[in-house]
Amino acid sequence: MADWDFHLRALANSARDSNTANDPAADPSLLQSVRKLHEFCKADNSQDLVARVYPQINKLFQRSVASLSQSRTSNGLLLIAILQFYLDFGEVFLHDADPGLRTFFRSCLSREFADPVVAVATLDFLIVNKKKFLTSFPTLLPQFFPLLLKLIAWNGEKLEKSFLKVFSGLMSPGSFLPLFPSLVDLPILVVALEKVERSSGSLIGSSIASIQKSAAPEMLLALMDEAYTGSTIGDGGGDSESEENSTIDVADPLFLDILKDENDGLAERHWTSPGMAAILQAAINTPQSNRLKQVLNMAPRLLDVYFSIALRDINNSLICALIPLLMSKYASVFPDKNFSYEVHKRLLEFMLAAFQRSPDVISLLKKPIMDRLGEAYDSPAKTELALQLCWAIGEHGGGGGSHKDEARELFESLELLLYENLSSSRLGLRQDSALGSDNESFRKALQSRLLCFVVTAIAKLATYHRELLPRARVSLGKVARSRISDVRVCRRARDYLGLMNEPAICLSVLGPSRPSHGLMQNTGTVNWTDGGKKMIAHIPFYILGEQEGPPFHDFSFSDILPRR
Repeated sequence: MADWDFHLRALANSARDSNTANDPAADPSLLQSVRKLHEFCKADNSQDLVARVYPQINKLFQRSVASLSQSRTSNGLLLIAILQFYLDFGEVFLHDADPGLRTFFRSCLSREFADPVVAVATLDFLIVNKKKFLTSFPTLLPQFFPLLLKLIAWNGEKLEKSFLKVFSGLMSPGSFLPLFPSLVDLPILVVALEKVERSSGSLIGSSIASIQKSAAPEMLLALMDEAYTGSTIGDGGGDSESEENSTIDVADPLFLDILKDENDGLAERHWTSPGMAAILQAAINTPQSNRLKQVLNMAPRLLDVYFSIALRDINNSLICALIPLLMSKYASVFPDKNFSYEVHKRLLEFMLAAFQRSPDVISLLKKPIMDRLGEAYDSPAKTELALQLCWAIGEHGGGGGSHKDEARELFESLELLLYENLSSSRLGLRQDSALGSDNESFRKALQSRLLCFVVTAIAKLATYHRELLPRARVSLGKVARSRISDVRVCRRARDYLGLMNEPAICLSVLGPSRPSHGLMQNTGTVNWTDGGKKMIAHIPFYILGEQEGPPFHDFSFSDILPRR
């Protein structure tokens, strides 16, 4: 009891001490007193004791918050300890912890996220109270996910495991879409933070929000200079070629969006804007920092978790809204070779998994899909996206048997893509043309791959929607008779034309991967209906080589495999 009384008097006396009254965090003993009183309240399990401790702790919280803007001491640990007291005993004294939690994020963590000690303590606090956040404060973490991404981006892989334990709490209907581009652009966030640190000093104890609002006098002068002379904030005097003088223009909305602390909805990030161009140029021209290297490794793993939660918990409406965003983001990924590969791989895997889960999404997204097919020539990344979309269109019948109009429009887009590639070699012409034989070989290989996917999609779509078969035969016939240099494309078209002469085999080989409305045949099963007799085999008969027509008996593997 004496210890309890001692710590309570310590909190009361701190309000009268001129050294700690205006900066409580300057006295480390106050943190110990709060923790000890918390332990006493838990051990004693007495509402009376909690009621005596609460007023002093609440006063300490208010003084700490009031001192944040002037304090030179970290307040994070003290505020976290007080917030834990609020969460554990709030029901006793009817205290709503929500305002205090929001104050902590806005006023304290926004200044101290770069402090590794505060970062660890914050994640531990969120992990311990995860259930309370999800049930009592479900909108809090989704609102402040940009701030938590700054925390993990700056502190790196050592906090990744802890961060993943609270990651699901960042996702809600209101944060699901804005979270995606923020995860993909995590390396850009690191570059921007490092730029701010070089320009304005340590991030610990300084609020980036105040930098964004141009509160500093020099920033105000820079804005005035821009208004009257037309120069940008990034214009340096003297040696304007130096790296340090090529500062990011904080007036650029993109810069404000990247460094924001709160979720204010989905903002489009234009990669052609001056701010993004400055960020990417700086990233390309300078060696990668250790922090950036860690984030380049970590961001794809965060995307894995994001996509797994999306496929498990998110409804089709939000998935439909995410996929066009994914398509537009596909070609605007941080320009690191390994990072681009890992991100592109995950984006495509998720998109195809979403189509597999709900094939009718393809018909709902007909317009953005057709737009992406039209962009197949812009870059190798967009070509890869287009050919994967071609595969999905054919595999899922353009959305299913009940979406014939959408399937026809998608078929027409495939036809257009096919004829454009047959009549010219447009693929890659909009790219930087530096070229050489290696580039030309790559372009031709990419075009051949795209053509193979388009031919397959046309054949599969026509197999699913049989009213398209006459048009498909015309398209494939043109490919088979074309003089394209890659004979594999012509051979594939001829193979599909041959399959179309045997509808049962064609349905087995090119039909949907799973039974659907109106098509109850499983892949790999050939159904022959001749008079009143039906024969079924689970191996497509085209592998029997020269044999033609329906089989005259039930065959075994010995008919296919050579005998010794």
